[in-house]
Amino acid sequence: MTPTPREVLLFTLEGQRYALPMEDVRELIRAVRLTPLPRAPVVVEGLLDLRGELLPVLDMRRRFRLPARPLSSSDHLVVAQAGARRVALRVDRAEGLLALEPGSLDSTPRELPGVGYVAGALKLPDGLVLLHDLRTFLSEAEALELEEALAREGVSR
Repeated sequence: MTPTPREVLLFTLEGQRYALPMEDVRELIRAVRLTPLPRAPVVVEGLLDLRGELLPVLDMRRRFRLPARPLSSSDHLVVAQAGARRVALRVDRAEGLLALEPGSLDSTPRELPGVGYVAGALKLPDGLVLLHDLRTFLSEAEALELEEALAREGVSR
């Protein structure tokens, strides 16, 4: 079970807000050109060269069934820890940090079918925000397919 976060990073996609536990977030950077990764799962947008470390960039739009959009210089990349692997997530905009009040996280959504990567919902004054668990963001098959694609390119953990 994932520990309850005390602070989250809020971000937006298509005007909808989402959150990640701050414990998983390493840094924020402006979007840059990505290198394609042949034979990677469809949820992987490409590779990011971050100071010599090659990171897979996960396509949040595809995962959330939002319309595809070309990479923009106004997009943000959230570098985060997804289990044993560091990844980057392309988001429209990182909004900032939010300290959670006790009782503001409802874990009920985690039990709904088809939302295995949702750790819960934050009850904020201006609406609900889904909190995502990057440890379960990729299915086992997607994680294996990603590892194989990265190995073919000579990229290690």
